Amino acid sequence: MDNIFSGLSLIIVIGAVVSVFMRWLRQPLMIGYIITGIIVGPAVLHITKSPDTLTVFGEIGIALLLFIIGLGMNPRVAREVGKPSIITALAHMSITGTVGWCVLVLLGLSHGAAVFVAIGLTINSTIVALKLLSDKKEQGRLHGKLTVGVLVVEDIIAAVLLLFIASAHDGQWLSFGPLIELAFKVALVGVAMYLLNKEVLPRVQKIVASDQELLFLTAIAIGLGSAALMAKIGLSMEVGALAAGVLLASQSYAQEIAARLRPLRDFFVIVFFIALGIQLTFDQFSELIIPIIAGTIVVVLVKPFIIMACLGYLGYTKRTSFKTAAALSQVSEFSIIFLILANQKGLVDHQTVSLLTFIALASIAISTYLVTFSDKVYALIEKHLDMFERKKIEGEALPSERNDLVLFGYQRGGHEFISLFKKMKKRYVVIDYDPEIIDIIEQRKINYLYGDATDVELLEEAGVEKAQLVVSTIPDFQVSMSLLGYLKSKNPRAVAILHSDDPDEAAKLYKAGADYVILPHYIGSEQVSTFISKSGLTKQSFRKQRAKHLEYLEKHYGSLEKLTELHDRKLGRSIIQSVASLTKSKT
Repeated sequence: MDNIFSGLSLIIVIGAVVSVFMRWLRQPLMIGYIITGIIVGPAVLHITKSPDTLTVFGEIGIALLLFIIGLGMNPRVAREVGKPSIITALAHMSITGTVGWCVLVLLGLSHGAAVFVAIGLTINSTIVALKLLSDKKEQGRLHGKLTVGVLVVEDIIAAVLLLFIASAHDGQWLSFGPLIELAFKVALVGVAMYLLNKEVLPRVQKIVASDQELLFLTAIAIGLGSAALMAKIGLSMEVGALAAGVLLASQSYAQEIAARLRPLRDFFVIVFFIALGIQLTFDQFSELIIPIIAGTIVVVLVKPFIIMACLGYLGYTKRTSFKTAAALSQVSEFSIIFLILANQKGLVDHQTVSLLTFIALASIAISTYLVTFSDKVYALIEKHLDMFERKKIEGEALPSERNDLVLFGYQRGGHEFISLFKKMKKRYVVIDYDPEIIDIIEQRKINYLYGDATDVELLEEAGVEKAQLVVSTIPDFQVSMSLLGYLKSKNPRAVAILHSDDPDEAAKLYKAGADYVILPHYIGSEQVSTFISKSGLTKQSFRKQRAKHLEYLEKHYGSLEKLTELHDRKLGRSIIQSVASLTKSKT
């Protein structure tokens, strides 16, 4: 126990030092965690004597991550991206697997080993992709939803493949009888979870939710218990954890559970990536260098190419296709487990496992950079991606979010507008770029999108083109002008209410087409929301108030100018008098 505690403590300390160094270099922290694993593993310091302990911690992190993702899922998301996710997953796995197999056979691998490695190349890392999307607050964006959908389909397929490998014995594979038995077990667990959600949880909700510690413990029990149960009956732990999250997603305390589990999740996820680095040894690296490079190219270039082609054919924009493909450009930790099990069954040798492990770590590193800097990479290659976009495309937010009311910025009086939106009983969305504010919004169960108000793709995804009212509490003049320009070209009938701290800029915004500009010293968000609730959402209702405010601005701005001139004169006189008095005192 002492050795485990000391070893783990030293690993965390080294991880913290490496992470600080990576942050100083402005590099993704995930790369730092993998480097930490390499340093503490057998390749360098060989600190850890029990890598299995880290592996268990990593599995807990995976389960908690998927459980939290499940808490944020709802049936509407499944309807939005279910079909395209299934099509994309099946298409890219089939084509990527075939290409990978051909490349590996040409490089000298046996046909059997090439099959297993090729299958491994097709499965993406759920934990890596979701961690990267979560760090960028993009799991709620369209490409985030598509990524989650594809990953769920892949996990189900991977679980079935794992069953076939686990059943291998003396050349005999899974027969029809065990498959029927497994299907019966899955159906039984599904019915039990449904009854738990409909009958049990509503009755114990008040008891559990009344105590924060009890709620925390119950949530962990359901999440990890479901993961263990699914693994026990033959499905994957990942599917069980995700299913448990979806089970609780409809409960009123779902977001509170997610918020409380995040710090615990983050610790175990960090340990997971360190454990991945520990698995890396360089004994056979020189012999495998060519297959490693070829396999990595298949994963980070060929696979994203296929995914972009599929999504482009289905009608998505090239930007959405690119961002989804970037998030799905790595090899899964599930693939490594898949080949380790095949090695234990005598189906592949240890060298084949090492080959896929190297490819997995290389692809995870490259994918981390691709997702972290996806906007910059997209800007560089955008003009070359036209082939991945049909001339007539479906809306960016397929099907686009039908929001009648859109609010940009929550912090400066945004809560007043949210209260108004709820009273009006219309669909709305809040857009903010501050991660801390997003966490608050998420806890309050407010529909939101994370992103920049000048991002055209985000505006399309939020449904600004069809909105009746667009409110911005962002005081930045350039952002406000950008919003007005977009509304003028895409949705001129929408009422635009903007925010400004400067009277001159407010006048310019009116000239550019704003229906009303909030000046904090003249009128606040509360008064504007009251006016909207009484007058409605038509431009005509704002004309009188707009004219009145413009008249006030003209008079007010003139008085400010006179006050400034008077202040300057008084300041000048006081300076001259002070200099004169100092001169007299010296003489």
